[in-house]
Amino acid sequence: MINTNLKFWRRELSLTQAQMAEKLGIKRSLVGAYEEGRAEPKLATLVNMARLFGISLDALVTTDFSKKKNAKAALQLQAQAAATPDAGANRSNGNLRILALTVDKEQNENIELVPQKAAAGYLNGYADPEYLEELPKFRLPMLGNTGTYRAFEIAGDSMLPIASGTVIVGRYVDDWMSIKDGTPCIVVSSKEGIVFKRVFNRLKDAAMLALHSDNPLYQPYQIDVEDVVEIWEAKAYISSTFPIADLSLNRLASIVLDLQQQVSTMKKV
Repeated sequence: MINTNLKFWRRELSLTQAQMAEKLGIKRSLVGAYEEGRAEPKLATLVNMARLFGISLDALVTTDFSKKKNAKAALQLQAQAAATPDAGANRSNGNLRILALTVDKEQNENIELVPQKAAAGYLNGYADPEYLEELPKFRLPMLGNTGTYRAFEIAGDSMLPIASGTVIVGRYVDDWMSIKDGTPCIVVSSKEGIVFKRVFNRLKDAAMLALHSDNPLYQPYQIDVEDVVEIWEAKAYISSTFPIADLSLNRLASIVLDLQQQVSTMKKV
């Protein structure tokens, strides 16, 4: 159904083959080959197609949307999502958000690493599969297949005790409205670049996010949702620097233990 559905949705979105290719991050000739059934898209391209069309990957490859009944149902769901602000999980600035990704030879999604030196370029290349192909890649089996992950090397001391140079592994957040207050996230925005902060969700009331640092020396600030490009919920971190033990807490624990022992002795007397 891929070739049939690609032609159907391209026409519904009023896109030329060149425009479709640009949105998917592929060559125009590939769009033609896919529509004519001369080639089959890679998994990463199929995922991007499904997100662009606002349908599931399963529906993309198994449902014939050229049939009026299926097309009508799909278009009604899209219209409802567009009319409901809270349902706009795949929209930003009124446009569909497309997540580019890469896969290995077994079609497993990679974790692309965005080092500090590549942070500036990421704002221009985050949706470009060719840019992502140039980034270092790895896999963490412990994360399983529960989402799409990307890793970012952070800079600065705003999130101590997590040190500068630490790699934060984040899971892609598709529905921003679902973010719970205090969730540590990598936030990619057009104005702030790539930052690692605790996010407090103010989307429903004020169409913005409040970003807080763990280091009390840094003041919280707000960012408009229109400036946000991607959000990745922190799920793991990799660092060559071990957190420094809080000696004051150790002393407090020692004092509490000493008091408990004295109370125990007094009871015996």
